Amino acid sequence: MDICSMTALELGKKIQQKKISVVEAVKAALECIEDREPEINSFVTVDAEGALKRAEEVQKSIGEGTITSPLAGVPVGIKDNMCTKGLLTTCGSKILKNFKPTFTAEAVRNLERAGAVIIGKTNMDEFAMGSTTETSYYGETKNPWNPAHVPGGSSGGSCAAVAAGECTYALGSDTGGSIRQPSSFCGVVGIKPTYGTVSRYGLIAYGSSLDQIGPIGKNVADCAAVLEIIASHDKKDSTSISRKDYGFTGALIDDIKGMRIGIPRDYFGEGLDCEVKENILNAVKVLEDKGASVEEFDLSLVQYAIPAYYVIASAEASSNLSRFDGVKYGYRTETYEGLHDMYKKTRSEGFGAEAKRRIMLGSFVLSSGYYDAYYLKALRTKTLIKNAFDSAFDKYDIIAAPAAPTTAPVLGKSLSDPLKMYLGDIYTVSVNLAGLPGISVPVGTDSSGLPIGMQLIGNCFEEKKIIRAAYAYEQTRTAAGKGESEYGKTV
Repeated sequence: MDICSMTALELGKKIQQKKISVVEAVKAALECIEDREPEINSFVTVDAEGALKRAEEVQKSIGEGTITSPLAGVPVGIKDNMCTKGLLTTCGSKILKNFKPTFTAEAVRNLERAGAVIIGKTNMDEFAMGSTTETSYYGETKNPWNPAHVPGGSSGGSCAAVAAGECTYALGSDTGGSIRQPSSFCGVVGIKPTYGTVSRYGLIAYGSSLDQIGPIGKNVADCAAVLEIIASHDKKDSTSISRKDYGFTGALIDDIKGMRIGIPRDYFGEGLDCEVKENILNAVKVLEDKGASVEEFDLSLVQYAIPAYYVIASAEASSNLSRFDGVKYGYRTETYEGLHDMYKKTRSEGFGAEAKRRIMLGSFVLSSGYYDAYYLKALRTKTLIKNAFDSAFDKYDIIAAPAAPTTAPVLGKSLSDPLKMYLGDIYTVSVNLAGLPGISVPVGTDSSGLPIGMQLIGNCFEEKKIIRAAYAYEQTRTAAGKGESEYGKTV
């Protein structure tokens, strides 16, 4: 089998069995990147020299038995908003074009302890602000299924890299759907864990109360295995939660008899593409045929999720991004007169249009006279949304919904209308506002051959339920056969 088409667990097993060496796996990934990057542009930085050196170290550790992880030696792509010591970390922005951190994010460190080999840093919307990976200073990423379309965002580089076979799995971050939506567009699997499950230490913040790191893989088993490695309690992150059970691979069971699935009517009304709706309802019918009970219900408050999310996220972004001013690190304007002029010119030249838009929006809603009218009201709405989900989970084990209202838009179409781009997050932002876990799993393609993803939402700390349901559906689809992209990646 071609190394680039293997799943992470398949490749890890071959490495453990000494049928494939770590160096061979890394070289295969680098060759795929060299072949496909000119068209896809999934990576900002490819660390070929560092990856090959690391491959030799990991191979030695595997041989000595000091690293026994099922993913040891498997190449991984890291979203470019996670700090990696000595390796360029740009957040897709000009203002960090020369930034090399002095430390590594905790989630990435957990992967390294398990023997992962970082192949490079993946492209993203600038500071994770976008839904298409078109706001990156380093150029737009294209969808491997059809390069005329976007891969989604802001983790579009990670999802496109996995879909194109450039890396076996990747890490992304999810602030309002930034793992689940591009996973849907690229026909891969992505998990947004419960807030606090994966350390945010070393993740360059966009919206601190919403951001969460999660895995992106070719199937549910890969994502469960990666989540098992990166999830941990971290004293360096005040929002990190100590959980009793991190055994997410234990949920890989093809049995959902008795599982209660809720279908929110609010998510299947006006604005949802008919082909997306049909494929998701067909997938839900598969789960029902496998023994789950399915019932429609009213979730309510959906219309308030987008405005509440963008007020809160922009407010937090305006605070978080104030540190990028040209003083200690990153880009600094070449000519200026005095400190304040340097601040102004550095930020004007360093930030892109979307980042500036959200910084200004956030500064406005936090300003005197508008704080109560907008920010506090958004926080109250966030609480009401969480209460609505709590009520739903009193009746249902999981909620099934679309990951996005349409399949991947054509390149350039979304940027012309930012409000329309914001509305594309309508089915995902509530999960972040409520701190819930969610997974996107491929369920088919539209008439143009573009992937469609179904989102499964669970209650806090109940990742195992959504993994179990997604795995059960995936087993049925695997048995029935799958579609393939230009690069042979399965959906």
